[in-house]
Amino acid sequence: MKIKRYTATSMRAALALVRAEQGPDAVILSSRRGDDGIEVIAAVDYDEALFVDAKRQSTAPAIAPPSRDASTAAATIAPVAPAAPIASAKPTVARPAAPAAVNNARPAAAAPATVAPPAATAPARTAPVQAAPRATAATNSSYSAMQRELQDMRRLLETGFAGMTWNDTRLREPLKARVLEELTAMDIAPDVALTLAELTPRRTSLDNPSHIPLALLAKHLPIVNDPTCVAGGITAVVGPTGAGKTTTIAKLAARWCMLHGSQDLALVSTDGYRIGAREQLMTYARILGAPMHAANGAKELARVLERLKSKKLILIDTAGMGPRDVRLTEQLAALKYGASRARVLLALPAQAEAQALDEIVCAFVRVKPAGCVLTKVDEAASLGAALSTVLRHNMKVAYVCNGQRVPEDLHASHLKRIWLVREALELAQRSPPARDEAYFARNFGGVAAHA
Repeated sequence: MKIKRYTATSMRAALALVRAEQGPDAVILSSRRGDDGIEVIAAVDYDEALFVDAKRQSTAPAIAPPSRDASTAAATIAPVAPAAPIASAKPTVARPAAPAAVNNARPAAAAPATVAPPAATAPARTAPVQAAPRATAATNSSYSAMQRELQDMRRLLETGFAGMTWNDTRLREPLKARVLEELTAMDIAPDVALTLAELTPRRTSLDNPSHIPLALLAKHLPIVNDPTCVAGGITAVVGPTGAGKTTTIAKLAARWCMLHGSQDLALVSTDGYRIGAREQLMTYARILGAPMHAANGAKELARVLERLKSKKLILIDTAGMGPRDVRLTEQLAALKYGASRARVLLALPAQAEAQALDEIVCAFVRVKPAGCVLTKVDEAASLGAALSTVLRHNMKVAYVCNGQRVPEDLHASHLKRIWLVREALELAQRSPPARDEAYFARNFGGVAAHA
């Protein structure tokens, strides 16, 4: 067995020294971190029994009496000698001895022949198996550290290239860069801002180029050009809890009564979960002089609509369900099969965060909304998230609600297109989002971020 100590600056370098000098069969006995770096003790032809025995016997002279002679000392260190005496003793263990020989044998001679071979042979087979996981763990740790270094280097290169690309865009396409900066100041999402910026003309005759982002946003904002409920029919308003569905139903009903009266109007509520929901709609129906009906489930809703088929406008107020509510699928299925001819409007609260609005649209897309109603615009600190959502999903805006007054605070979107964009700009100027050069380079530099 050959044992040697190695010192290196890191575990990776120490393992490389061990592998180069002692080969792949070397076994790591111990490792520790010192002042000079990592210290590793490795061995070849490792025999754990011999190593333990040698370590035990090496401490014996320190506690033994100093008067021991050379023959006693030689007997003490004899087990550390090469394995030849142990090998020659194996035939003695394999053959059973005669009783007389056993009785006449000296106790000192019998001990090496009967006890030493099991102690020397059994652990020798398991020792490499116990030490191997240590070397494997060290190798895995070094590999993980190398992976992290490579990932850090890649992120650094991507950041540098993204910054160079963004600076090049500013030099070659100043109008496009100006549009990206203005849309970002309005809190428009990067993917939507890039899509709009691609439509920027290379040259313009406008005296103030800052109007280009507003013009692009207003031109490409999806809008329902005709008021949804003017022609009548069945309209259902869906959306999450607290989005303002019941108030929107009341505003639509009041607007219809102002134009056509309440004789051909009916209200239906499928909200049997929220306490006081039907009472609130009943109050609005009583004020308007229109009937209000309650329906639970698809079959009951179909029967109610069949009884009200003589009405020109039927407005359905649905139960508010969050995008992750397990009952949402049941509610949407009841609306889909109970009112298959209904025109669905999705209530989107404008003050919600961008990710929440995306989840709402993805959750209610199963009922195929014909458009959306931007509610609570007056409560929003920024309209960038709401505008980004409708542009990303091409969700047409039918109405805009900017207050609680019924029906004064309900506006047809085709009449409020420019106002909506200007309102988004004014809100952004009050509290502009914090965006630095790293943000523009990361999102508009044209280099995909490393995951």
